[in-house]
Amino acid sequence: MAFDLKEWYNEKLEGEVVLNFNGSITPDLITEALGTIEKSLNLKNEKNKIRKKVYNVFVECLQNLYHHVDKPPADLDLVQNHNFGVIILSKDGSFYRISTGNFVDKSKISVIKDRIDQVNSLTDKEIRMLYLDIMSNGEFSDKGGGGLGMLDIVRKTGNKLEYYFYKYNDSHIFFSLDVYIS
Repeated sequence: MAFDLKEWYNEKLEGEVVLNFNGSITPDLITEALGTIEKSLNLKNEKNKIRKKVYNVFVECLQNLYHHVDKPPADLDLVQNHNFGVIILSKDGSFYRISTGNFVDKSKISVIKDRIDQVNSLTDKEIRMLYLDIMSNGEFSDKGGGGLGMLDIVRKTGNKLEYYFYKYNDSHIFFSLDVYIS
């Protein structure tokens, strides 16, 4: 059975949805989304530490989408959204979940998988050491981050990244990432 974007999207709308968006990831969207989250977390009287953590991790997730999204498959009604992505922030019980999704070229699967698996395999101490090493080297990628995004998310949340690759067609995969903040 082929991947169904609407079905995936509806499954991710569990819990109390703070923000959900699907469409073109633009600088204006990022600014608007961050303002919405800040207001919402303030209205919930969330602890300052949790507010900062959710906000900072959300920024990282948005930046990952903005910098690493590929053009969606031509047969979808998303072609005008050349940088189509999905981001959902919800609160479910004692944790917040940030879910992102975007189409990627099939050839990038192993690089993405290897990077996440590497980050997920590290201890807290190893994460801190690698993070400091990358920061002190000053070696940044053409996207600007030097591989810090996912590392920083795990460092800030203390939780492993959950990811899935859904085959869409012979050349496109839908990449889904879930980040939990307790």
